[in-house]
Amino acid sequence: MSKAKIGVLVSGGGTNLQALIDAQTAGKLPSGEIALVIANNADAYALTRAKNAGIPTAVVLKKDCGSQEAFETALMDMLNKNGIDLIVLAGFMAILSERFTKSYPRRIINVHPSLIPSFCGKGFYGLHVHEAALAYGVKVTGATVHFVNEIPDGGEIILQKAVAIRKNDTPETLQKRVMRLAEWKILPAAAELVCREIITERTGD
Repeated sequence: MSKAKIGVLVSGGGTNLQALIDAQTAGKLPSGEIALVIANNADAYALTRAKNAGIPTAVVLKKDCGSQEAFETALMDMLNKNGIDLIVLAGFMAILSERFTKSYPRRIINVHPSLIPSFCGKGFYGLHVHEAALAYGVKVTGATVHFVNEIPDGGEIILQKAVAIRKNDTPETLQKRVMRLAEWKILPAAAELVCREIITERTGD
């Protein structure tokens, strides 16, 4: 049975990509394989992680493309040329238009560092999410993997995992713990769920 091909879009360090690579190495991604990593930043360390794992890489820069539409067309061409079945946004710091997301219905997933619908949507990314959670005084936060549509963080939820907030937490300590205890666990698990669904659809079982 052929595996679903995963394309991972990255912008920075690639810790979530590493979680996917580690899951694949450990046999926790039996229905999928990471076939391509695309960065919108030529200096992204995620590219080094991919190369170290023997995964093909590509760089697509918006400034070279000239417009959002041309940038997205270049991304789509690269994904389609490589036969990508599932797109994983792993710290991809670019908003994708409705034209892009509608081209891959239920085939783009993203991990967000809160329990959606809390602390999500426009402006909520990276440390901002954890700053907001601490400022609000919530006792529990976590991470969510969801399908991507035209609304930021608005797609159907696939998996969530809760993480307790500690009394002396800073945004930085909370970010690290949410990554370790939630993001790095549920992103590979959600990718496997969707890959399994893709294979089932393909085989008609």
